[in-house]
Amino acid sequence: MNKKNKKLLIIFAAAAVVLAVAFLTQKGGGSENPSKYSASALTALENFFDFKTIAMKDGKVSHRFEVKNEGQEPVRIEKIYTSCMCTEASIIDGQGKNWGTFGMPGHAGPSKTNITVKPGESVVVETIFDPAAHGPSGVGLAERSVYLESNSQKSPKLELKFSAVVIN
Repeated sequence: MNKKNKKLLIIFAAAAVVLAVAFLTQKGGGSENPSKYSASALTALENFFDFKTIAMKDGKVSHRFEVKNEGQEPVRIEKIYTSCMCTEASIIDGQGKNWGTFGMPGHAGPSKTNITVKPGESVVVETIFDPAAHGPSGVGLAERSVYLESNSQKSPKLELKFSAVVIN
């Protein structure tokens, strides 16, 4: 290898290291950067909602769950996803900002997020269920979940559930 190629290789390697460090240390979309793990936990005022009987022809139904940080440290929501492609979820923070539409892993957009919930603050998790997503054979009892994964040491995964009896 001649001197010119060696010099280029060193420059490219140094640039790659700088870019890797910049990428790994960048902040996400959250408002603060709490420590890696939080002693606080997110709690839902209700963990389950029953839509009762719904008709496919009436279209999508939605429900909002309130999730609160009742601890003393910020909690960072790192992932949100649903149990089925017929269900979507979004997070609305205390300032009214809507954080995306999240769905089932592999069937929707990304599930990773970076939303910080400060002590005493709440966010709303809006769930949307499409009873027609499974077609005419999708009648009967439907039970679905929305999952929030956080940096909480106490309770890193919060599950919000709903059910509906789907009719034609």
